[in-house]
Parts: sequence; C-alpha cells; structure tokens
Amino acid sequence: MNEIVDAAVKALNAKLEGGGLDGSVKFVIEDEGSVRIDEDGARADDGDADCVLTADVETFQGMLAGELNPTTAFMSGRLKVDGDMGLAMKLGSILG
Repeated sequence: MNEIVDAAVKALNAKLEGGGLDGSVKFVIEDEGSVRIDEDGARADDGDADCVLTADVETFQGMLAGELNPTTAFMSGRLKVDGDMGLAMKLGSILG
C-alpha cells in the first residue's frame, strides 16, 4: 500500500474514534490512491461511494493535520466534491 494512503487510513480511523459514517465517502488523493470511509471506518479502497472528495496530497494532508479547513479548501477550489454534500459536510466536521 502507498505510504500516503496508509498514513491517511490510520489518521482517519483515529479521528473517527472507532466509528464510521452513515453512508460512504471516498477521498481520491491525486497521483496516490483512494481511501474509502463507511460504517466500518476507513480503508484503502477505490470502490463506489455516495460522496467523492478529490484533492492533491498537500491539500489532503493539510485537512488531516487540521491546518486547512475543508470548507476553505472547497471554496478555494482545492477540494472537489461529487455526490452527497451532506456527507461531505459531516466528514468535514469530523476532520475540523
């Protein structure tokens, strides 16, 4: 597994505190891979999801570290969202 994706899975599972989401969200990290989050938590997976978030590595890592607000990333065009915006906002509150 890619180091960046592996680190993302670990960080997201820690932020989810053993829980998950009602629905599924996929983070596409450009040129690195994908992380899917659902009721079972986060894992490296490129499967279908209710919401797909796409960002470059720098943007994704900034959001995970709490240095970049997901809403700011979206509004500035650094984060693209396709699908269920409600799920994206719920995940944004977990990350923030």
